[in-house]
Amino acid sequence: MAGSRSPRSGLRALRPEAFGADPSGERLARIRRSPHFADGVFQNPGGPARTRPSGSALDLAKAFLDKDTRTRRAPAGTLPVHATTVADLAKPAATGLRLTWLGHSSVLAEIDGHRVLFDPVWGERCSPFPFAGPKRLHPAPLPLAALGPVDVVVISHDHYDHLDLPTIKALAGTDTLFAAPLGVGAHLEHWGVSADRVRELDWHEATKVGGLTLTATPARHFCGRGLRNTQHTLWASWVVTGEEHRIYHSGDTGYFDGFREIGAEHGPFDATMIQIGAYSEFWPDIHMTPEEGLRAHLDLQGGEPTGVLLPIHWATFNLAMHAWAEPGEWTKDAAEEAGQAVALPRPGEPFEPAGKVPAEAWWQTVSGPITRPWRHPRRTEDAAETGSGDLDLAGER
Repeated sequence: MAGSRSPRSGLRALRPEAFGADPSGERLARIRRSPHFADGVFQNPGGPARTRPSGSALDLAKAFLDKDTRTRRAPAGTLPVHATTVADLAKPAATGLRLTWLGHSSVLAEIDGHRVLFDPVWGERCSPFPFAGPKRLHPAPLPLAALGPVDVVVISHDHYDHLDLPTIKALAGTDTLFAAPLGVGAHLEHWGVSADRVRELDWHEATKVGGLTLTATPARHFCGRGLRNTQHTLWASWVVTGEEHRIYHSGDTGYFDGFREIGAEHGPFDATMIQIGAYSEFWPDIHMTPEEGLRAHLDLQGGEPTGVLLPIHWATFNLAMHAWAEPGEWTKDAAEEAGQAVALPRPGEPFEPAGKVPAEAWWQTVSGPITRPWRHPRRTEDAAETGSGDLDLAGER
């Protein structure tokens, strides 16, 4: 009948815009030609990874809803967000490399005269719906429009806390380029980014942006935004190399031996941005603990405590069952034990890895107790001297 619609087309009309678009045509053909695509899905390095929580759904629900731990998964006060100004970012980096952690995995990297924006998320929720899903625990340090021109936006994968619809739609109105793993370009183009501004890469492929070389490198994770997880978009970590500096962004990943290979080929790095939050025993294959994040950094550096480690993927959203401050506290302790320089900026606080690196445990003033202290906790009197407030660093309460 003329004008009638099939049930399938009706369902597509009801599909939330944030679900994005599935790869098709030549994009899908390229995906199927990838050496990392087999049996209808992208394959993880190091063998299969559990992409769904282990254990029963009931056990997972109990862990998430546990009243004793639920309050600890959010800060106990207002986060001391750095009031980033246009002036902070307008003056050139004195050393040629400046990083500004903007919360979660969003980082502005100013490297050798170029500006790279990793996984920008300015939205209020990492969710397909504006009324539900994990909500920001602190405001964005500055409006997206105040960030200034960006040469390239780098996306690690298509999960909501890394690929944010309102942010991408705002950036679609600029002339910035986008670098993304295979398949992710379908989402970008669906939201208004022109095809000629999208560079889609498979692992080990590289693209040039001005004087920078961007290389997609392996990660151990998964993808998906809709009701079905088809594994038809790739996930990646990223290496960015300039004339004088080189940096690494892990995206989301479980620990795997490939960090050593990435480091041997592309490192060592002046700075690494490493995921150290939202880990859980329910999904050990796809997110790293702070200890694993430190190990990944050392692998990337050839086993030596060199460069600066910037912890990312924590503090902004409540995505796991661990205490809110645990990733920062444990990363600080692990780095101190290894003699590794770690940057601990407040969200929005610019720093230069070759200059003064922020090291204050700022989260301690707004954190509740951490019930599972680091395996080598500091003595109570040491904790008192460092102003740790009610953090339980001397043992469980």
